[in-house]
This record gives sequence, structure tokens and C-alpha cells, in this order.
Amino acid sequence: MEECLINAAQVRMAKSVLGFSNPQLAAATGLHRSTLERAERGESRAATFQHLKLWFESQGVVFVPNSGGPAGIRYVEPAKNDIATDHVNRA
Repeated sequence: MEECLINAAQVRMAKSVLGFSNPQLAAATGLHRSTLERAERGESRAATFQHLKLWFESQGVVFVPNSGGPAGIRYVEPAKNDIATDHVNRA
């Protein structure tokens, strides 16, 4: 069974729930800011959405697929030792 990719709205929701700006998310994920902007418009390649999905999941975001209702997200705060990025510079 093929793994479900995320969509542009889910990227925006995940970024918002984590409190990241595009420059912060770019630094954390290693993606360029223009790549993130394209993803937020739904204009990115599948590999970009997969990269973002894996990174967001490592931060506690759970993606809810469109299965009879709108696709969305949930947030489960990861244990302190599971956080992949130091968020000290997010102010």
C-alpha cells in the first residue's frame, strides 16, 4: 500500500502548530525558503512533501488522511529526548 503524502494545507497547519516561520523551518529541515513557499501552495515535488512529512512527524505532528472528511493534523508533544531540533532560536 502506497504511503499517503501530505498536502499544502497540512504543511501550513503543521508549521503553524509548531510555531515556525519559513526561515526557521528552512534552517530546521535543510530546505530552501522558496521550496517551502512552493510546498505551501501545493506546487512542490512528491519528494519535498515526503521530506516535510517525515520531519514534521519527528516533531510530534500526526497527519490525518482524507478518509471521508478533510485531511488535517494532530499534535502529540514528543518526549524531550525525541526532539530533533534545538528550538532556542525560534523567538
